[in-house]
Amino acid sequence: MARRLSAATLRRGMNLWPPFLFAGIRVLHLADDWSSARVRLRLGRFNRNYFGTHFGGSLFSMTDPFWALLVVSALGRDYIVWDKASEIDFVAPGRGDVFADFVLDPGRLAEIKAATAGGAKALPWFTCTVTAEDGSTVAEVRKQLYVRRKPDRREADRDGERPPAPAHR
Repeated sequence: MARRLSAATLRRGMNLWPPFLFAGIRVLHLADDWSSARVRLRLGRFNRNYFGTHFGGSLFSMTDPFWALLVVSALGRDYIVWDKASEIDFVAPGRGDVFADFVLDPGRLAEIKAATAGGAKALPWFTCTVTAEDGSTVAEVRKQLYVRRKPDRREADRDGERPPAPAHR
């Protein structure tokens, strides 16, 4: 079985990942228990639009992977988690550093587990706000995830036991 990265290792790797590095996106915090994340986007020469404000694609990129990462890491290896849909509402121009905070509520995880317990898929929506340094709203981002228990785990749920781990050669 593949070894999962720690939150700190993933955070450092994401900060060196070229799409984030060159866009001015920095992961400031990724909780060890996968319950929260904080991301900053700096306004720079390469991510500003014609009007001198943050390029909308960069604002969207700074929020893109985090809900799926938090949910799959918190639920564990028994689940499949994919992005299904996203939408962004640009509220005001971003003229300086902007931030996005992601906080995964344990109650939402419990809802997802209950919804997927019998093998059904869940399609939960999550929201985050991109804010300027003064706390004003720059954008609202909604993300819908596809969550389902892995097929071999669904069988185990029906049988009331976990299947044996696959043999490695």
